[in-house]
Amino acid sequence: MHFSSYSQEQLQAFVKFSNQEIIIDGYEEEEVWKSADEITDFWQWFPTDSLKAEQKTTAKFLVDDVNLYILVTSYSKTKEYIVPSLRRDYSGAGNDNISIILDTFMDGTNGFMFGTNPFGVKRESLISNGGNDFEKDFNRSWDVKWETEASQQDGFTISEIKIPLKSIQYPEGATQWRLNIYRHDTDTKQWSTWANIPQNQTISGLAYAGVLNFEKPLKKSGKTVALIPYIGGSVLKDFDADERKSVFNYGGDAKVSVGSGMNLDLTINPDFSQVEVDDQIINLSRFEVTLPEKRQFFIQNSDLFVNFGDRREAQPFFSRRIGVAKDTTGATFENKIIAGVRLSGKVNNDLRLGFLNMQTEQDEANQIAANNNTVFTLQQKVFDRSNINFIFVNRQTTGDPDFEHTQDRFNRVVGVDFNLASKSNRWNGRTFIHNSFSPDQKNDAYSAGINLEYNAKVHSVSYGGVRIGDNYQSDLGFIRRTGILKNYLRYTYRIWLDSKILRSINLSQTFYYVGRPKDDNLTTDRGLWSNVEFSFKNQSRIQLRYSNRYTYLLNSFDPTRSLDIDPLSANTGFKYNDVEVSYRSDPNNIFTYNARSSYGSFFNGKKLSFSSQMNYRIQPYFTASMRLNYDRIKLPNYNAVDLILVGPKVDVTFNKKLFWGTFFQYSSQSEIFGINSRLQWRFSPLSDFYLVYNDNYFVTDTFAPKVRSLTFKLTYWFNK
Repeated sequence: MHFSSYSQEQLQAFVKFSNQEIIIDGYEEEEVWKSADEITDFWQWFPTDSLKAEQKTTAKFLVDDVNLYILVTSYSKTKEYIVPSLRRDYSGAGNDNISIILDTFMDGTNGFMFGTNPFGVKRESLISNGGNDFEKDFNRSWDVKWETEASQQDGFTISEIKIPLKSIQYPEGATQWRLNIYRHDTDTKQWSTWANIPQNQTISGLAYAGVLNFEKPLKKSGKTVALIPYIGGSVLKDFDADERKSVFNYGGDAKVSVGSGMNLDLTINPDFSQVEVDDQIINLSRFEVTLPEKRQFFIQNSDLFVNFGDRREAQPFFSRRIGVAKDTTGATFENKIIAGVRLSGKVNNDLRLGFLNMQTEQDEANQIAANNNTVFTLQQKVFDRSNINFIFVNRQTTGDPDFEHTQDRFNRVVGVDFNLASKSNRWNGRTFIHNSFSPDQKNDAYSAGINLEYNAKVHSVSYGGVRIGDNYQSDLGFIRRTGILKNYLRYTYRIWLDSKILRSINLSQTFYYVGRPKDDNLTTDRGLWSNVEFSFKNQSRIQLRYSNRYTYLLNSFDPTRSLDIDPLSANTGFKYNDVEVSYRSDPNNIFTYNARSSYGSFFNGKKLSFSSQMNYRIQPYFTASMRLNYDRIKLPNYNAVDLILVGPKVDVTFNKKLFWGTFFQYSSQSEIFGINSRLQWRFSPLSDFYLVYNDNYFVTDTFAPKVRSLTFKLTYWFNK
């Protein structure tokens, strides 16, 4: 299987087989490294894609029956490296680092990323959907056992890496993988990469890579059987109900490799008390918002389950629906998960499978029925990098609850998606059709859509359309609204500059329309956005935007979600516009910030908004950040409403095993002030002790405690 590279012949790297023991210490001491083949000649990706990197990077590879070894040498004229934190899964921006991308099945769609920096801090990610979007396609919550150490020497840093073959999946007998390595060099402010990647494409994408050739076929990876038991407990005080509770939990997970490409995950009585709290938001829209999944059980191969439909409007499965439920009043409660099983991965080179089944507990006090939740998916590769996908989602009430509840006995969704990705990644797209089923099955219970993007160096065009029927329903999915037809069109023109300051200017125009076909094509939303973005060679950015929008309210709506004003009237249309300016500073500075401000009309009033994210580091042990959102909304005949969200955060990394983070949040919209303080001690690989303090306060006329808790959790990874 061959993939074209950018403006060059196919790159080749060779992996020598070795029986010599390799000590991972960040030094090139073993004799076998001296005879290993070396790759070099990295290309710039930022600020340009037509020049070689100013500072040299080299890499060597070795393999034995159980491990892949990589040695990367990063040359630099300075030792003033930027490493803001010793915490695992650091951000690649504002950080000297190298990243290795492995496409082990050579499909240009799924892969693994392993990264490290001059202090030997780790990060790893699962890559899906070709890696085109770093926020959506890189799952940084994935954890796996591997080793790395780094040594800083005169004029260069050596990073030595050992990746157990059983920690990743690949075809038995494979002689080739696809490979890329990229580096962020804060001294020159350059991003460089082994494969020459067009600057309009993402540096982390899988479309552009070389080939890693093994000296002899790889044996079947050793079978992984991991048991991960936990014990935990908490003490809690509910001040509102004047109750005290003490809880002791135990349970665990198991991971078993099945064949060369499948993983079986099991969980009993799972507990996610150690998971980092969600960021609060100020929601000025009419719709529910989604928050990212952070629970480890749902992470690996998650694209097999969530990458269906339209993520913004109609996603048939959204994993955060499992473990939460609504009572008869619509209030949301945590719904305990009893047990779950998940089978996911490659059946063969071209076919992937995903199966998930989880059972939740009945909650009689809140009249929430027990449910069995199932998702089954198949993904068949077609052409170079495209695939056809099938999904089946089923939520089924179990038992025979003797209370009335609002849930149907079952809800099911069946659908097919086709994902397009061309060899050069210029063309990307998706089309899908899904149908839902319920006990009182009705017509018009489908969602269908199409999107297509052409991304060349100068011109970029994208179109999207989605139709959601009035009776489409997915209890385990995310549906913003039903009964709509939405169309979206965006054109971007890029000007690449030969300048010492500016890198590029992007001009874009966006139009969207939402209507209701069964209401005489009533227009509910319409928008026109004009955008200009200036990208600088120091990695800072300025963006200016003008928005002209129209909204027709089908129901009364209060954008402030306060009791200070009457809701805007239903069956009313509003035309409004605003201007916005945003700035992102150079991420390599000690103090960095992003700021965004907008002003203009808002429904039948005015809105002034400001948001900022500020970060200060004392590397590598201390990072402080502050998130601030402010919205001032003035509607006719009412006093202005001020909505404030403040979120300071402090992160202390004592070393690469002990971390302490404290997160404060206050939202005037929810009228709650929260404190989350989490101490993590990684005493053994993937084995942790957590101590978590949570404190929440009502902030209304008085400052009063709401709920306070102290939780501990101990997990240990037994690996065979």
